[in-house]
Amino acid sequence: MLTALSIRDVVLIDRLDLTFGPGLTVLTGETGAGKSILLDSLGLALGARAESGLVRAGCAQASVAAVFSLPAAHPALALLIEQGLEAEDEIVLRRVVMKDGRSRAFVNDQPAGVALLRRIAALLVEVQGQHEQMGLADPASHGGLLDLFGVPAPLRETVAEAWRAGREAEKTLTAARIAIETARRDEEWLRHAVDELATLTPRLGEEDELVAERQRLQQNERQAEAIAAAIAELTPRDRRGSAGPAAVLRSASRLLQRLIPAHQQDQTNPAQAALSALERAEEALAEADMLLGRLAAEADADPRMLEQTEERLFALRAAGRKHSVPVGELPALLDTLAERLAGLESGEVALAEMELAARETRARFVAAASALTAARQAAAVRLRDAAMAELPPLRLDKARFFVEVTEVEEPAWGPTGTDQVRFLIATNPGQDPGPLAKIASGGELSRLMLAVKVVLSMGSVVPTLVFDEVDSGIGGATAAAVGDRLARVAETVQVLVVTHSPQVAARGIAHLRVSKAAKGTRTATTVEPLSVEARREEIARMLAGETITAAARAAADDLLGVAG
Repeated sequence: MLTALSIRDVVLIDRLDLTFGPGLTVLTGETGAGKSILLDSLGLALGARAESGLVRAGCAQASVAAVFSLPAAHPALALLIEQGLEAEDEIVLRRVVMKDGRSRAFVNDQPAGVALLRRIAALLVEVQGQHEQMGLADPASHGGLLDLFGVPAPLRETVAEAWRAGREAEKTLTAARIAIETARRDEEWLRHAVDELATLTPRLGEEDELVAERQRLQQNERQAEAIAAAIAELTPRDRRGSAGPAAVLRSASRLLQRLIPAHQQDQTNPAQAALSALERAEEALAEADMLLGRLAAEADADPRMLEQTEERLFALRAAGRKHSVPVGELPALLDTLAERLAGLESGEVALAEMELAARETRARFVAAASALTAARQAAAVRLRDAAMAELPPLRLDKARFFVEVTEVEEPAWGPTGTDQVRFLIATNPGQDPGPLAKIASGGELSRLMLAVKVVLSMGSVVPTLVFDEVDSGIGGATAAAVGDRLARVAETVQVLVVTHSPQVAARGIAHLRVSKAAKGTRTATTVEPLSVEARREEIARMLAGETITAAARAAADDLLGVAG
């Protein structure tokens, strides 16, 4: 329910903080005191259109905050969670309007769009007034209200479950049909792709293996080429037949040996030392040649293996590019394409089974929806009769109330069944029934809404109802009847009513008086909770006018006594 309302700088309201309790709260005051401003302020917090004219003259902005206390299972809290907002047992709706008409909305001090503000507010408050109606005037709410009034919840749940099952079956069937049709169109390509990939036989992780093997073989080939080049340098032959290093060393040694007598082996002889050096060089060169030969024999260079590895790697990569997938996904792609191809053979049987399942789930939904329609039609009669019984005391004895349950076309079917529910009214004999908001006048519509609310209030999730001058144009017994019904509705939900009727005002549990007075050079609207004695005086004023008489006070005591 609404527990608090804080208003800052709205038209004539400077600063106002109100608290509200359960039951019936009445707001009274002279015409022009600011009761409409109070409701406009509440409407602003509920997402009504923001206008620059709402900002108090001389102020930069206006703001309104409405605080609601709710049970843990209330759907407004679930909506907050769905929207990613903090949800506790209290909701604060706040609206700020700038001088230029721009506005900002907040839910629990978190920025929110005005559309979301309205969605939340629709679950918290219904306003029925002379110029604007919310809740019952919206045909979209009628089906839910009728269901809450008199349709068993298990029956509604059965229909919703059958609808979900049918949607799932249709979704599965549609996906299967699309898959089979696509496979049929692509059958030739599928067969070619499967044959090609099956021939290629890609393995998971094969690309990494081939890359590593290719690098190893390329390294071995580079080593073998280096060894062969080194060996070739040791024993080169140019086009003129020049000898290699070994032959050159041997030739130099023979020439030096001519300079040394055969019987002389003096190492101090330079020629002898040079000869020894040449011999050592020959030995080192021979050793190097031997080692290089051994390396050449041991080198694992296999040009054919490298070529085969590269061919395999390039074939896999070409297949990956062709099918627009990484090489590592080729095995999975082969499995997928093979399944699609196999599906062409088994798909017809599976499709027939899915079609049968879809028909069966649709039949279950239609049967459950038909039972729901029958229950709604029976509940509609009970709701109509109950509402009609409330109309005569509200001076609507000539009005006729209808609850219309009609079947809609299949595209409009949903989890709530196959019906459209509308509340209709004919206010005069011979008049065709029509939508509530279009047929009844403002006062008639407000009283009609009250009559229906008396019947429906037990099932509504909206915890707060606001009636703006529901007693307009009536008095006496009719006003007393309005007050009685407001009090009955207030037994189950919180009710706020703006009234000029002392009979209605006397039924309130709490009484707020709206007035305006000069504050310095400006006029401001104030709201005052009334004590028992002040309330007696206010009701006497409403009865007698400007001059309160003893008779008016006595009449006020009578009204309060009856109400009490």
